[in-house]
Order: sequence, then C-alpha cells, then structure tokens
Amino acid sequence: MTGDFDVGKKNEVRQLREKAAYDRETVARILDAGLVAHVSVVQDGEPVVVPMLYGRDGDTLYLHGARKARIVRMLEGSGKACINVTLLDGLVFARSAFASSMNYRSVTVFGQARLVDALDDKERALHVISEHAMPGRRAELRPSHENELKMTGVIAVDIASASAKISTGMPEDEECDLDTPVWGGVLPLELRFTALQPDDLVGDGVEPSEALKAMEGKKL
Repeated sequence: MTGDFDVGKKNEVRQLREKAAYDRETVARILDAGLVAHVSVVQDGEPVVVPMLYGRDGDTLYLHGARKARIVRMLEGSGKACINVTLLDGLVFARSAFASSMNYRSVTVFGQARLVDALDDKERALHVISEHAMPGRRAELRPSHENELKMTGVIAVDIASASAKISTGMPEDEECDLDTPVWGGVLPLELRFTALQPDDLVGDGVEPSEALKAMEGKKL
C-alpha cells in the first residue's frame, strides 16, 4: 500500500483534523497491528456492528465468519462495508474532565464487499487471515477439509477509501487549570501476548514451534 487515499465525504476526519492521516502506509501499519475488526452494516434500517477476524493483502481486507452467519449474508447482499480497527495505547489524565482523553491508533475503512466462494480462493484468503493472527502456524497444520471450507464464510473488502486517526502525548490542559493541585499525565496501556499455555492433551516431548515461541511477549 503506497500513496494517499483521496479525501471525501465518507473518510474525511472532521473532529481533531490534526490527528488524521490518509496515507496508505499509516493505514496499513495500524491494520496490521490489530486483531479484531468491527464491521458495520444496516439491517432493516437499523445499524449492526459485529467483531470479526481479518487479514490484509494489499488494498484488500478478508473477513472471517461462519458461512451462515448474519454478518456474512448481509455483507454479501449489500456489497458495502465500513470497518474500524482501534488500538488503545493509554489513558490521558488532564486537570479537568473535559481535557482528559485517550491515546490511540484507529483506522476506518470503506469498501466494496464480495463473497469469496470458490474453494481455492477461499483457502488463499483464509491463509492471509491465519498469517495475520498466527504467523507461521498454518504451515504446521493439516490442510483444511472441503466441508470445513464450505462451512466458513469469507468476505473480501476492496478498500475504496480509508482514514487513520492517531492520538499521542500528554494532556493539553487549559492554562487556567495548570495551578490545580491534581496530578496530570499518561497511563500507558499495552496489548501484548504473554506466555504459551499448553492444554492437557499435549503429548510428551511435544514442544511449541519456533513460530509460536516468536509470538510470546509480542506487543501489538
């Protein structure tokens, strides 16, 4: 992903414009750091938001769900998707409730949604999703059975426009509040993997692969 997304009515950031970014590199970096996408659609005139696993291949996002899931059927039917991925990086404690906030990295994507139905295409898309969440794991496992592929729903969303919004740094207090005897600053928040925990069925001598060990302690 290179270059900038065109700024239009859908993807323009209107509040705190100085925190906006429209370049594909920033958008891709945030998408690649996240694990869960919140996908919105409209059903019978009412908004619906569903968390979904995803993976990115260039300007295409692949969404994973059950083939019969409502969200998969709705995306297939509407052909449109709005997706958000947000990573929370900390709480910002200002000297007033009004100025208090959060540090975060967020991306909102708009695009054309289509069902990936051909088994070969679906298998490739699922590989992208698997490598995004569990890099290197797919190569260690048996191939998917045909009925497993048929039971799985994959939606491809070709990104038409997107915007990122990033908030960092210390609180921005009003000058009149600076003499208030209240602590101000940031409480950072990290999302990271911890240590692998084996289940009770792991056989003697079976150890995690190097791919799994590489994920221990990884920060998102």
